[in-house]
Amino acid sequence: VQLQASGGGLVQPGGSLRLSCAASGTFSNINTMDWYRQAPGKRREFVARIISDGSTNYVDSVKGRFTISRDHAKNTMYLQMNSLKPEDTAVYYCKVAIGRSWTPYWGQGTLVTVSS
Repeated sequence: VQLQASGGGLVQPGGSLRLSCAASGTFSNINTMDWYRQAPGKRREFVARIISDGSTNYVDSVKGRFTISRDHAKNTMYLQMNSLKPEDTAVYYCKVAIGRSWTPYWGQGTLVTVSS
């Protein structure tokens, strides 16, 4: 399984970005798809999750600003990020859990920088 994250970049405070994470390879069902982030000097933290039934959850700091979604046909998930703040600056990683063993796979990360 390979995960390709993309969509990061430099944006001003209050701006928007959309991240994508495409899964490829041979695998059974994807149980969960997550976004994590790691800011400089900090530990990696959970940001958002979408489950196979479509339900979602978010860390409190992004609720109302970020939206996670998934295209089942393309095995791709998205993170729409609005009203970005400097504290959202981080490398964003995607993660999936696949199959009956819930095997985790990580993408390579995409850098989001929020700065004026």
